[in-house]
Amino acid sequence: MVPFDTVQHDVLMSRVSRKVHDKRLLKLIGHYLRAGIMVEGVVQPTEAGAPQGGPLSPILSNILLDDLDKELERRGLKFVRYADDFLVFVKSSRSAERVFGSVQRYLERTLKLVVNQRKSCVRVAEGCEFLGFMFVRGQRATIKVTPKKLSAFKRRIKELTGRSRGISMKQRLTELRRYLRGWIGYFALARQVEDFLNLDGWIRRRLRMCYWKQWRYARTKVAKLRELGVNLDLAIKHAISRKSYWRMSRTPAMRYAMPNIWLEEQGLLSLAQLWYERAPLRGIA
Repeated sequence: MVPFDTVQHDVLMSRVSRKVHDKRLLKLIGHYLRAGIMVEGVVQPTEAGAPQGGPLSPILSNILLDDLDKELERRGLKFVRYADDFLVFVKSSRSAERVFGSVQRYLERTLKLVVNQRKSCVRVAEGCEFLGFMFVRGQRATIKVTPKKLSAFKRRIKELTGRSRGISMKQRLTELRRYLRGWIGYFALARQVEDFLNLDGWIRRRLRMCYWKQWRYARTKVAKLRELGVNLDLAIKHAISRKSYWRMSRTPAMRYAMPNIWLEEQGLLSLAQLWYERAPLRGIA
């Protein structure tokens, strides 16, 4: 990994000027790089680096590291890069050590960058993480979502389906749809549909819990369960139960009242279904 806050402005501008010949635009980019940053209310000058999070920084990082891409292509190496994160793939540990050293020298001597030693290493591809994905070996090598990203996904779902949120189910489902579409849109390349199916079941259970909490009063619970086809005796038994919301969300009556297709009709999306719809992205007919 290359920390882009160490890039030398003159090295960067020399590469920008290869394609950009408008002096006014070059001057504007220079002002952007030297604008400074705000630290505890005090403006600090920026003698090196590009503002992190700025709209122009990703473009500038690609302009600078385009030289690295061409150098790796010239050497015939297989690699993948996103902004300042990249992986280079070789066949042996000996080759990896050699390539690691030569690439580090190129970055430091030619591009005047500082390599983050803490995040840079030589290792086998299996289990290696990159942009939220990890390489997994099985009958065939594939990629999956990292456990860290799956944990973050579940935390966000818990926030959206928190039973103490004072919002309508319509709004909750709208927020949930937006998040699920965006998440699977990014991780559609992962091949772990079994995990997505399990997550679908867990999300459905959390929504049943939310409905149960929103109904609140015993008479409301009885009325709602009756509307959804549950017989009166079972509806009353559930309505007066002292079991937790989470336990009640898994009872046969709740599943009968709110089956998967009913939740879909309310607006719930399926991660697995969204994943299947993006099959062409993975080269699946």
